[in-house]
Amino acid sequence: MVILRRYGSPSWVHSIDPIMSMGGFFEEDSHVIYPMFAMVLLTAAVLATLFRCRVAAVRGGLVSASYFRVYQGEAEPESTAKPARHFANLFEAPVLFYVVCLSAMITHFNGIAMQALAWIYVSARVAHACVHLGSNRLRRRIRVYFFSWLVLLIMWIYLVAGVTTSRLASL
Repeated sequence: MVILRRYGSPSWVHSIDPIMSMGGFFEEDSHVIYPMFAMVLLTAAVLATLFRCRVAAVRGGLVSASYFRVYQGEAEPESTAKPARHFANLFEAPVLFYVVCLSAMITHFNGIAMQALAWIYVSARVAHACVHLGSNRLRRRIRVYFFSWLVLLIMWIYLVAGVTTSRLASL
């Protein structure tokens, strides 16, 4: 801060200033940032679980540490395969969740309905993680998984319909 006061701010600071002052964008229209952060925390929790399971598998003699260099040569135990698969899954459909939330923030279409849908999606993903990493009952896991996809699809339809309606109204 002292450097900026003494020498002035760099040119790139002025280029982002209009973004920061978009009618309270970061204050009023960023409520879906909280469910997004909750998804990040879920991903971190699954990563921690994966790490603990891999360490336990190596210490328990279920798999050698060298297996994790190239993931070949041995069969991966189920105790590490489930969290590994679930961690990878958190970089598939949830990416579309992050995109719809960011799109809602950018288009200022971020009302209470979008926030509620975002929290429902996160709750469904948490439930999916609990089922997959816990009992792993396939029928229950599939239901929760498809419910999360349904909520995600509704979020996208709601956003596109809202943006289209507001554009048509402004014509």
